[in-house]
Amino acid sequence: MKSGILILPILLLLLTACEEDAPIPKPPSYLRTELPDHKYNRYVDSCNYQFDLPEIYTVEKAPGDTNSDCHRRIQLGPMNGTMYFRYWDMNEPLSYYINNANDEVDFHKTKATNIVDLTIMRPEDRVFGTLFRLEGDVATPFQFYMTDSTDRFVYAEVLFNFAPNYDSLRPTLDYLQQDLEQLMETFQWAP
Repeated sequence: MKSGILILPILLLLLTACEEDAPIPKPPSYLRTELPDHKYNRYVDSCNYQFDLPEIYTVEKAPGDTNSDCHRRIQLGPMNGTMYFRYWDMNEPLSYYINNANDEVDFHKTKATNIVDLTIMRPEDRVFGTLFRLEGDVATPFQFYMTDSTDRFVYAEVLFNFAPNYDSLRPTLDYLQQDLEQLMETFQWAP
């Protein structure tokens, strides 16, 4: 009889404890970055180039760079990233610079799920270049180069200040691609 008295409360406890569904953990989520409408100002550099730059970006001389006074670091504002923009007066054949730029893209092939390129050819302004969008969890989702094909060469890459997660970054990358295409379409060499 005593064992029946002990079993009854234990059974009641078990029956009432199992009424609720077990909680299911939610997958991690990421905050959406609210980015402003695209507005551009003309950026004119002392190193003989100019282009349209979004109002939310800021340009500074690349710190500690002794190789060139024309290398720039462009802060991407609310996107929490940086574009490293490098300019050279060419003293090697054009193929040397293009091959180096392509090697930088190739370095990220192991992580990239796809590489999409956009070619810019404006012979009337002597502006030729390629924009690479590296899809997937890569360190540099965008790289590009531009040249006049004889004397000047620009190479740039975009880095974010956090670990890449392509699916979460996709809206930001689409926004940034529009800015980069605007930069390349409006890029001009100063006489």
